[in-house]
Amino acid sequence: MLTRYFTLILLCASTALAQPATHPAQRVRAPLMTLADKAATPIELQRLEISADISGGMAETTVRMVFFNPNRRRLEGNLQFPLADGQQITGFALDIKGDMRPAVPVDKARGREVFEAVARQRVDPGLLEVTQGNNFKLRVYPIEPQAVRVVELRYSEALVRRAQAWAYKLPLAYGTVRDLDLKIRVNDSAAPPQASGALAGLAFEQVGNGFQARASRTRFSTDGALDIVTRASAEPRVYRQQLGDTAWFVADIPVKSVRAARTAPRVIGLLWDSSGSGANRAVDAELAELDRYLTALNNVEIRLTRLRDRPEATQTFAVRGGNWSQLRRALETTVYDGATALNDWKVDPAVNQYLLFSDGLYNYGGARFPQLAAHQQLFALTSSLAADSARLAALAERQGGQLIAIDRAAPGAGAQALLFQEAHVDSISATGATEIEMDSHTVRGAMLRVAGRVLSPQAALTVTLVNGGKRETIVVPLPADAVPHPRAGAMWASFRLRTLEADFEAHRGEIARIGRRFGIPTRETSLIVLEEVSDYLRYGITPPAQLVAEYERLQRAANEQRAGQRRDHFARVVQGFEERKTWWERTFAANRRKAPPVAGAARLEAQPSMEAFLPMPATAPPPPPPESVVVTARRSMALAMAPQESQKAADSGTRSNFAAAGKIAPSIGIALRKWEANAPYMDRLKRAPADQVYQVYLDQKADYANSSAFFLDAADILAARGQADLALRVLSNLAEMDLENRAVLRILGYRLLQAGQPQLAVPVFEQVQRIAMEEPQSFRDLGLALSAAGRQQEAVDMFYEVALRPWHDRFPDIESIALAELNAIVATSSHKLDTSRIDPRLLASLPLDLRVVMTWDADNTDMDLYVTDPTGERCSYQNQLTAQGGRMTRDFTGGYGPEEFSLRRARPGKYKIEANFFGSRQQVIAGATTLQVKLFSQFGTARQREQLITLRLKEASETVFVGEFEVKP
Repeated sequence: MLTRYFTLILLCASTALAQPATHPAQRVRAPLMTLADKAATPIELQRLEISADISGGMAETTVRMVFFNPNRRRLEGNLQFPLADGQQITGFALDIKGDMRPAVPVDKARGREVFEAVARQRVDPGLLEVTQGNNFKLRVYPIEPQAVRVVELRYSEALVRRAQAWAYKLPLAYGTVRDLDLKIRVNDSAAPPQASGALAGLAFEQVGNGFQARASRTRFSTDGALDIVTRASAEPRVYRQQLGDTAWFVADIPVKSVRAARTAPRVIGLLWDSSGSGANRAVDAELAELDRYLTALNNVEIRLTRLRDRPEATQTFAVRGGNWSQLRRALETTVYDGATALNDWKVDPAVNQYLLFSDGLYNYGGARFPQLAAHQQLFALTSSLAADSARLAALAERQGGQLIAIDRAAPGAGAQALLFQEAHVDSISATGATEIEMDSHTVRGAMLRVAGRVLSPQAALTVTLVNGGKRETIVVPLPADAVPHPRAGAMWASFRLRTLEADFEAHRGEIARIGRRFGIPTRETSLIVLEEVSDYLRYGITPPAQLVAEYERLQRAANEQRAGQRRDHFARVVQGFEERKTWWERTFAANRRKAPPVAGAARLEAQPSMEAFLPMPATAPPPPPPESVVVTARRSMALAMAPQESQKAADSGTRSNFAAAGKIAPSIGIALRKWEANAPYMDRLKRAPADQVYQVYLDQKADYANSSAFFLDAADILAARGQADLALRVLSNLAEMDLENRAVLRILGYRLLQAGQPQLAVPVFEQVQRIAMEEPQSFRDLGLALSAAGRQQEAVDMFYEVALRPWHDRFPDIESIALAELNAIVATSSHKLDTSRIDPRLLASLPLDLRVVMTWDADNTDMDLYVTDPTGERCSYQNQLTAQGGRMTRDFTGGYGPEEFSLRRARPGKYKIEANFFGSRQQVIAGATTLQVKLFSQFGTARQREQLITLRLKEASETVFVGEFEVKP
């Protein structure tokens, strides 16, 4: 609860950032979060300092917030907030040792790695990152008990032009603020600005060539906004910034736009985003604009395709005399559920115009957005403040259309934009300038903005417009003495990023370079603040200017040390794999006196495996509970070669070291306990007839929208009732829950693999890898998904990355586990794989009779795997090698796993598998921990069988029975 309250207070502040006049004015819907501590006291916003600097059509706003933690425990603060189209974060600072420390750019995955590593040391990091679209997350740690923490955000924006004036809006809905200090400066203005709304009495006085106003308030509270109107020039204005040896310009070009009627389409392709996040759009406003548009068209054919985790079958509707009642009823009854896969649809050559109604928050699938034919246009329409406006605009403009923001405050404007074409750019060129970018190809608000890099003092810009069906040319000089502006370069960067958004996957490198160059958060870069110079040095991050000298001095000594550390890491990996081979080749005694049982087991909440997605294996005669699914097979066990023989075979590029031997395998059964969740929603779901389960799920969805367990359990029940497509839709909602939450996405990926959908799991794990490059699990999980999808070579390469890269010491033995999986793929592949880049010392087939692997979703959490053999001896982190040869990898005490149990030769009898929740050190209060336990028989052979169970543990010291192997003579 403590963290959640801090989040909501900041959300009030962030809502203030997100209300420009160009965008729909509806209030932001804050994310719903689970409260863990009902007795906690909310974080207090003690002081708020706001300063705004307005220069013509651009403004930069700085918000400094002083928070007080009245509780007696240290907190991590999380802020998630959207900015509107045209706004850009340009700075972030955090108080460090009494001074404000500015953030510096860092690659996004690296930033998250560093934040979490430094937070574990209980020192002061801060991280600001983009999640999706223009949505941001700020993480601050720690907020000490009975102490204050100061956070400063800076953002720039292009103002809206209204008639002959610029309009700047500063919402002030921060709740109750003990002290407010406000400063507004308007530069290069001949007439005093006018203030209205909250603080309407604000008085401006002339200072130099501009005007300034200040205000101070105590116990200030309002849910309104301050509106400032300044006089706009009727002539083009050029602003310039010298950034190092590069000069950047931004040109504001007023255009008196003359509208021209568009050619009416005969067939419209209506792409209706029906994903879970679609319910957050102002659908009533969208339908109102669609009504105006279709009424004006009078007669047209509509081909409706609903988009969510997968596209639904297209429906055709005929609009005659403006009557579209059937289509309207269909849209009004749309069920908003599932993830957002906006790219997964086929172009219909008969369609003239596509209308995409969406928030643009694509989060599912790996398809590229379709390319339309030359005669087709795409218009993107959104009523969501949190929309990925930049991507929607780039997609639409690339396809000859434009982004249309639907605003309840401007009824009919959306329909007019579809019916009429405003002035738009036909061509643009420059002399003495390069890298020209525009905020939009269409003139918006009687204004065209262009930015670029100046090469010559006599530079000029030439813009050719199509205006009212006619061409006109505007020439704008770019003088060396243009009005200086500190964010002209950042404005160019925001325009360029907008262009790249249409196909951002292909431009990730350039996006990252822009973020680093201009110090702004992007899809690929974040902003970070660290406490000590040694922290910047340890993680290879260039610090703020005041720390650079000390950083460079320390860096020289550190470079040589890092090279040695990489060599030492790989030597340890080779040694670890040699130890694994030595264990595999060893002969163990058959018997040992039974160890005493370990007492204590606690209540759990768990879920059944999604076996209904997959073909069921043969079922054994029914024994007493637990329910048993037995997989029996005979196979040849591969024979390990001596180390020198393995070396020789690998050097020659052959697979002879994976030759089969003649040992006959035992008959091995796998029995998993069928878990049942006991959550309140389960009773109704289980009692519902098969054809009503989905409706019952929808009825309860609003109450559990923030619970991953709800979607997992509902998907399981749907799958068990034979409704696999709906089960996958429900499961895909995990992608909508929390933007870029790797824990939730990992669960989604695991369950997609369990459901036999590796082609859907691969892009999920690719996203996780981008989010958390610092975690070896991100590479291992992707390798498992690639292997399941039949992409063995890519899987082998991914597993080898786990072995090559140095990882934090909280990930023990993961290299050995990944190498076992790599070698199993090589041994069982139906075709020869390229292993030439793999060190031959790491190539050896080590098949196993039994193998168990456990992973979990919570960081800073210690889970333990127990396997008890037929003699009663338990293999665990306390007893890593049993008399029979059962081997447990080292204990994962810092999060995620995997922990692995291996047994080469299984003696007859039953092997009991258990999981234990030892404890958690998370700073952010979390719910239950989700575990994945996978059981293998005949691992690393052509007859390998495996089963997976997912369960949830809530309390430390819980020990639960997972399942068992039964080995028959």
